[in-house]
Amino acid sequence: MSSSDLIVSLDIGTSKVRVIIGEMSNGAMNIIGVGSADSDGIRKGAIVDIDQTVQSIRNAVDHAERMVGISIGEVYVGIAGNHISLQSNHGVVAVSNEDREIGEEDIERVLQAAKVVALPPEREIIGLLPKQFLVDGLSGIQDPRGMIGVRLEVECTIITGTKAAVHNLMRCVEKAGLRISGIVLMSLASGMMALTKDEKQMGTVLADIGAGSTTLAIFEGGSLVAVSTLPIGGDYVTSDICYGLKTQTEHAEKIKLKYGCARVDEAADDLKFKVMRVGSNVEKEFSQLELANIIEPRMQEIFHMIRQEVKRLGYLDKLNGYVLTGGSVSMPSVLSLAQIELESNVRIAVPDFIGVRDPSFSSGVGMIQYVTKYVRTRGAPVSKRPAKSKAASGAAPSKPGVMEWFKNMFKEFI
Repeated sequence: MSSSDLIVSLDIGTSKVRVIIGEMSNGAMNIIGVGSADSDGIRKGAIVDIDQTVQSIRNAVDHAERMVGISIGEVYVGIAGNHISLQSNHGVVAVSNEDREIGEEDIERVLQAAKVVALPPEREIIGLLPKQFLVDGLSGIQDPRGMIGVRLEVECTIITGTKAAVHNLMRCVEKAGLRISGIVLMSLASGMMALTKDEKQMGTVLADIGAGSTTLAIFEGGSLVAVSTLPIGGDYVTSDICYGLKTQTEHAEKIKLKYGCARVDEAADDLKFKVMRVGSNVEKEFSQLELANIIEPRMQEIFHMIRQEVKRLGYLDKLNGYVLTGGSVSMPSVLSLAQIELESNVRIAVPDFIGVRDPSFSSGVGMIQYVTKYVRTRGAPVSKRPAKSKAASGAAPSKPGVMEWFKNMFKEFI
């Protein structure tokens, strides 16, 4: 098994940190290893404690290493949050070759020209997505290499984020003893896995409902056109169960996962379970119907907020439907409730790979698919050595390697 055939994604979420190892074999991708650990140091999708986050990353990596029996050295890291924003820009250059044939150098120059944009000092460019190229005014070109022309233009979307959030994320990964092969916007990664080409073209909202936050990505005309993050997710449901049943958070989470139902109409009154209540040594019995009466109002609120945010962004009347993913949509009856509240076509996206057939793995699997399609220089994300402790593996390389990746990533989209 060649190390160059392996790609590792790192998904740092509010409730879980997940590491997924993908193997490329004869042009097909297989998932060969998965590691997960409870996420500490993350609140509502943002890093609030560096040391706790670093330990969570190490735990997830160790889990994946033990499963596959190799040592993980490099990872592709997913980034999300309410600090991410999109803006359109335009780049123009003259074709430099004497024979006027457009080459790699011309494409790189026009993408670098599109990067020239005024940004506040606290923000930086994370990525650049070409929408189309224009050669001497001819539009709709996806790959201009080999074409003849004098003037090359590009219309693109620039992805920006706050320097603090980006650098804190990079610092956590590097302190965990890992090198960063690249940073991938989670909305793009999830869209790669969850949406069809037609869904991206006709207008679709991808709603990733996680534990601490809900990320919305709106695709239209084949491109990502808007992103937004709502500070609400599955943790709010757990909190409601805590107060409603007067039990501890740990017990409430287990009850939600085992007995939860998102709609009162579809819950069973004869399905009973016992709960140890706070301040008492006596267990009290509840039914799934009583639990659904706690869960449904909060899930209704989440879908109502999604719909209102899509309306605020100006896409409510342009949509073909919604696609749901994320750990919180695994609960029974979420789909039927979403169809009622969102008043549109709704489906749930699940990765079609053995071992990760759960909506919570959508982002991690999507990152691997995204890298295999768009990032040409895959390098060696994983070494073939037996798994060993991070203390023996040495410190991670310095940040210039990461910044060099930022510099080169734009030509890899072509």
